[in-house]
Amino acid sequence: MIRVLIAEDQAMVRGALASLLALEDDIEVVAQVGRGDEVLAAARAGEPDVALLDIEMPGQDGIAAAEELRIGLPRTRTLMLTTFGRPGYLRRAIESGASGFLLKDAPAAHLADAIREVHAGRRVIDPGLAAAAIADGVNPLTERERDVLTAAAEHGTAGEIARHLFLAEGTVRNYLSVAIRKLGARNRGEAVDIARDKGWL
Repeated sequence: MIRVLIAEDQAMVRGALASLLALEDDIEVVAQVGRGDEVLAAARAGEPDVALLDIEMPGQDGIAAAEELRIGLPRTRTLMLTTFGRPGYLRRAIESGASGFLLKDAPAAHLADAIREVHAGRRVIDPGLAAAAIADGVNPLTERERDVLTAAAEHGTAGEIARHLFLAEGTVRNYLSVAIRKLGARNRGEAVDIARDKGWL
């Protein structure tokens, strides 16, 4: 039996996934969580072979949860499932150690097959998303520029961002300026939108 953990913040979707997988003779759902920061503890308790992770969850996102699993439970393989076909998400997921990446609008039959493939040690990636990731190129932002843009989406002024990140206000302005230029944006709001749309934040 392939033991599976499901991490999905929408209870109805989580239940539907569990019911769908329960129809498979060789798959057993051993844990279900609704928050990204609950994944590692649930995985330690349930010892899944494959963790099915949504990307956008409260607590922490699925990509961060995949990174925790890679370090804490390297035997557990991760399969990302998302509504958002953003090429940057794919790159970040692979970098975090994910073995697969599927869109939620894929046919239901593909999910069980993808779990089997990932369990067998193979990669499973939505082909359209893989092509888009290649065409989109590499994320031009540094880790610190991503941090500043992420903070800019939540905090009003450069001073507030600086306090949040424990940086000097001038340093924050410099990072914002560089990020805006790299993304070809007119202002920081547009830079945030571009980076989010590509899955770089």
